[in-house]
Amino acid sequence: MITIRRAILVIALANVSGQTANGAAREPSRMKTVLVLGDSLSEGFRLSPRNAWPMLLSQRLRQIDPNFRIVNSSASGGTTEGGLRRLPAHLNRKIDIFVVELGINDAFSGIPVERIRDNLQTIIDKVRARNPDVLIVVVGMQFPIVTNDDYVTTFGKMFGELAQENHAALVPYLLEGVAGDPALNLEDRIHPNAAGHKILADTVWRTLEPLVREVAAK
Repeated sequence: MITIRRAILVIALANVSGQTANGAAREPSRMKTVLVLGDSLSEGFRLSPRNAWPMLLSQRLRQIDPNFRIVNSSASGGTTEGGLRRLPAHLNRKIDIFVVELGINDAFSGIPVERIRDNLQTIIDKVRARNPDVLIVVVGMQFPIVTNDDYVTTFGKMFGELAQENHAALVPYLLEGVAGDPALNLEDRIHPNAAGHKILADTVWRTLEPLVREVAAK
């Protein structure tokens, strides 16, 4: 009788262990978040949100890992100071990849480049303080005119320098192949239309894809 009871106990424990192991195997992977903090160029000015380049990347993210999601915290007229104000609302969640696309509105207002740079650095520092393993993407911008003006030159170089100093990936110029093309922009010749955003998505993806695969492999 004792032997039979022991045998039943062993079988029961084995079943519990098997269920626990199977439960662990079935446990879903946590969501992986790509946060985009940008201005109207990332919000999709005058377009449906789903046609803005960040959301156009959602399907590509899910093809690599179905647990990826993209959060687009971009706002028309966004500045680096505005980004600092909007950022805290996102710091309570795990951020795996952080994409910052800000600065051109500051420059249009004549904000000193050093101040723009300091604000961007503070944004990056705050994200890293809460997410030490986060991968950073700095999205570069340029003035839509060619000039030898020191401000314009310094502003254009700032993004690459910021990326290098923070060991971040760089999108050299978000509007590459889109700026100045009437067929790819709205009537204001500043904001990309839906066709333009498809090109922006391709431009960002060239930099973002290796980071997405790195996060997915962890």
